[in-house]
Amino acid sequence: MENKATDFSGKWRMKSSENFEELLKALGVNVFLRKIAVAAASSPAVEIAQQGDNLSIKTSTSVRTTHVSFTVGQSFSEATVDGRPCTSFPKWETDRKISCEQTLLKGDGPKTSWTRELTNDGELILTMTAGEVVCTRVYERE
Repeated sequence: MENKATDFSGKWRMKSSENFEELLKALGVNVFLRKIAVAAASSPAVEIAQQGDNLSIKTSTSVRTTHVSFTVGQSFSEATVDGRPCTSFPKWETDRKISCEQTLLKGDGPKTSWTRELTNDGELILTMTAGEVVCTRVYERE
């Protein structure tokens, strides 16, 4: 896929979010923390820098900022949405979509993964999965 991959770079603003609280519930996050997380994550600022297969994604909310850098095709360490350490393996599913399986470093929990896809009309769709629950967040460039 070299040199043909879509460029995800830019600043992104969330347009819509479905099932985020249900995703946190599936991960076992308690109701108090879920309410805080849902409120804080209602308008995240996302900045993506990409050079070829190397991506850097910074997500800022009023509560916390997360930053991951990775190379598609190489495993890396990150945390699940609920903060548990995991090893992730991102791969190009298409030239416009990266999918990533996550493996918990310790403990049990539902299987988690995420995908990021650029649509033909320039939206970024982030899909996060925990077990059977799928959360879909749609972003547009600022």
